[in-house]
Amino acid sequence: MELLTDPNTWVAFFMLAALEIVLGIDNIIFISILVGRLPPEQRDLGRRLGMGFAMVSRIGLLFSLAWVMTLTTPLFTTLGQEMSGRDLILLGGGLFLLYKASHEIFMEVEAMESDEAKVGGSANLKNGTALFWGTIVQIGIVDIVFSLDSVITAVGMVDKIGVMVAAVMASVAVMMFAAKPIGEFVDNHPSIKVLALAFLTMVGTLLIAEAFDVHVPKAYVYVAMLFSLGVEVLNIRARAKRTALQRNA
Repeated sequence: MELLTDPNTWVAFFMLAALEIVLGIDNIIFISILVGRLPPEQRDLGRRLGMGFAMVSRIGLLFSLAWVMTLTTPLFTTLGQEMSGRDLILLGGGLFLLYKASHEIFMEVEAMESDEAKVGGSANLKNGTALFWGTIVQIGIVDIVFSLDSVITAVGMVDKIGVMVAAVMASVAVMMFAAKPIGEFVDNHPSIKVLALAFLTMVGTLLIAEAFDVHVPKAYVYVAMLFSLGVEVLNIRARAKRTALQRNA
């Protein structure tokens, strides 16, 4: 009870929850893009499972802090660079994110219609099930990478496990509420989707750089993407206005 009446606890909770939400933006975008490949009737379930996995993985890592801290111990040296377990996870996650984002950009820009997009109506139930669980597995892989980043941040800010868990649960609840409208907006605007995939490509590059101890503040990427997003929103409004004028002409 004393913990709940301590103002420092509430300040730490809100600061950590806000930071977890910011760190989870890339996770929401990744989930939204992958879920967009599913048939419409499966998207809500896929979105909920993806965000649920994000919460479970974060809380699981919080309760295994002793193990998480050992991930910073160097395991071997390559090209004069010490590599730890954390570095290997970031490297693997970054490479996976680069591959997945590049593949999705190709499918969006070059491919007219992929086999994955046809699963909802024309493919059989077995293929639809495989696509659904394949999507959940991919979300789970990247969730672990993003969870590692946010958990290490949480440990550096707060020393009370209860506050950490409460902040993670609150942030995932907010992310779960925001995931559907963000996903629908991205899915309905192909140019925004390509922009989001470019963002994920940059995040993958940052993860690889982080694995080699080259730290680039994410704030730089977020500012650049917010600027690009603002420009694209203006373009969408301008296109909509031109279309409306043409219809009225």
